[in-house]
Amino acid sequence: MTTTAPAAARDGSAAPATGSSPWQLARRELRRRPAVRVSLCVVVLLVLMAVTAPWLGALGGWSPEEYDKSAVDPYLGGQPLGSFGGIGPEHWLGVEPVTGRDLFARVVTGAQVSLLIAFAATAIVVVTGTAAGIAAGYFGGRTDAVLSRLMDLTMSFPSLIFMIAMLSVAKDVNRIVLMTAVIGVFGWPGVARVVRGQTLSLRHREYVDAARVGGSSSWRILTRDVLPGVCGPVIAYTTLLIPGMISTEAALSYLGVGVRPPTPSWGQMIAESVAYYETDPMYFLIPSVFLFLSVLAFTLLGDALRDILDPRGGRT
Repeated sequence: MTTTAPAAARDGSAAPATGSSPWQLARRELRRRPAVRVSLCVVVLLVLMAVTAPWLGALGGWSPEEYDKSAVDPYLGGQPLGSFGGIGPEHWLGVEPVTGRDLFARVVTGAQVSLLIAFAATAIVVVTGTAAGIAAGYFGGRTDAVLSRLMDLTMSFPSLIFMIAMLSVAKDVNRIVLMTAVIGVFGWPGVARVVRGQTLSLRHREYVDAARVGGSSSWRILTRDVLPGVCGPVIAYTTLLIPGMISTEAALSYLGVGVRPPTPSWGQMIAESVAYYETDPMYFLIPSVFLFLSVLAFTLLGDALRDILDPRGGRT
């Protein structure tokens, strides 16, 4: 009796591991992509920087609101003393013109504010969108019609104009909470559409029909059978949402309707640095580089996770 070797073994290529979970497959694939490994390291460093912002600021010896008049020249319009915007042992990333506030302390605190808003708004979007998408796809009929029309209405609304108007009018409200809520309200339909399509393909699978015939409740079917099936695309979509949320927060702060001074954010710092980009380019460059790196790292990581966890959705 002879046995036939697998095709992958005959041609010398590695056969895919059987019984591998999506997370094991994701880890293997991420290890093979150098750009994704670098992006993952950048994301981890940014998150650690945001979490430890108070301690990092104290390590630098300056608080984000503390003025250092000795670091600027009052006879040159408050320009930083020294080369490259005042970078030196006392101020690791230099200082702001006129005020002399430490840029390192403001950048790490700005990371905390920007990432907090981005993660919180993404959480609102993902939870709301997943719940609406599963309900629309599983129950169908009138429920699907109402939720689908609500998705269309929300997506057609001029969200940026509404955000600017809302943030301009609400003056005595916590800006971080308000920005998180407003950004989150307009982002859920995209996730809901993805989840709805995935749920439509899952609701008539054999194991779902078997659970339904076996007398399982709709809640049990949704949480035990349908939700695990949509987790892969949702996780991939979530990672791609975060850079958009970071950019939205930065844009609103740049337009002056975001986080209020003296609380720093990257968009606010970029807006304030525009007036000094010719005389002190480092003031403009430093927050811009941090914003660019965070958006790029999350985007590359999200693209990789989408290709791994949702290969059909990642290809056209």
